[in-house]
Amino acid sequence: MKTRRSFRLWDIFYIIMMIVPLAIGMVLQILTKPMAEGITLTGARIFFTIPMPLQDFYVTESQINSLLVTVTIFFFCLYMTHGIHERVKLKRQHFAELIVEKVDGLVNENMGEYFMGYSPFIIAMLALSAVSSLSSLIGLFPPTSDINVVGGWAILVFILITYYKMKCGPLYYLKSFTEPIALLAPINFLSEFATPISMSFRHYGNILSGTVISTLIAVGLSGLSHLVLGWLPGFLGEISWLRVGIPAVLSIYFDVFSGCLQAFIFAMLTMMNVAGAFPMDEYEKRKQRKQIKKQTT
Repeated sequence: MKTRRSFRLWDIFYIIMMIVPLAIGMVLQILTKPMAEGITLTGARIFFTIPMPLQDFYVTESQINSLLVTVTIFFFCLYMTHGIHERVKLKRQHFAELIVEKVDGLVNENMGEYFMGYSPFIIAMLALSAVSSLSSLIGLFPPTSDINVVGGWAILVFILITYYKMKCGPLYYLKSFTEPIALLAPINFLSEFATPISMSFRHYGNILSGTVISTLIAVGLSGLSHLVLGWLPGFLGEISWLRVGIPAVLSIYFDVFSGCLQAFIFAMLTMMNVAGAFPMDEYEKRKQRKQIKKQTT
């Protein structure tokens, strides 16, 4: 009985800790956002600045919200893995196993067995991107609408791509810029840096464009409502009746569907670029040559 009660208390604690970070973000949004008339569309606000030798470090709204989303995902993972056992299986355990199986299959299909260790990284990227985009549904500034946040993810992927290209040695990496002919070396060099740029701007642009379009539609419906229904007496004519329900339906696509889709696309591009950058055949040949050389010496 005590064990069961302790188990439930831990479950309640994890659920509360999933909600608290998002609630903190909503409170910060209410207390720090300046009052404005009508609908406004701005970027991430700067909360405070930390002086640094080369350049000041700005702590922005997107960074704070990213931290809050990360904490929420962390306690969600603790909740999903709480009480996992081989014999007694909870409903959440079936759901957790389903997620792991699907992500493992996705990684195996797109990257191969050599990269199966990347499943936690891919699922973390999917969760962070999707939850960051969906945070706009509760009034938070989505971190994926900040190019600095998404650009940081793309730089991390670029480091992984370069790491696997260097697996066969620096000379092989430099030689790859001259393929298929040496005249294309400048273009190949530029395309190397085009990958993280395209990944970051694709994700950032789609999320930001959804926010802009939703705002424009809300403004348009407000004006149309006053034009068509402004003749109603008293305060009834001041209410934007056309903005009731219609923006919520549109947010199903712009916020929910588009946010989850862009998270999936970013994860797919990560898997394809990292796996495609690794010359598996050349790497195996290099290992064999090293083994033969080691045996002969």
